[in-house]
Amino acid sequence: MERIRGLRANASTKSHAELNESAELDEGNPAELGRQHRELLGKLKSLNVLGGCCGTDHRHVEEICKSVLRYKLSEV
Repeated sequence: MERIRGLRANASTKSHAELNESAELDEGNPAELGRQHRELLGKLKSLNVLGGCCGTDHRHVEEICKSVLRYKLSEV
């Protein structure tokens, strides 16, 4: 776990099979993705590269940034 330094999460929580059958891109929930990143920061202490992959856009990255800032401020 200490070796994990970065991740790029998909916006959607659907399975690969569900996404393959979808006619539209699932944007997921930006706020939920941000909260999930915050939870990961508590478990993956070396994590310092965060970003998005399929379906993410500026809204997702903004929520990730907000969550990281809240996490870092809570450590002080």
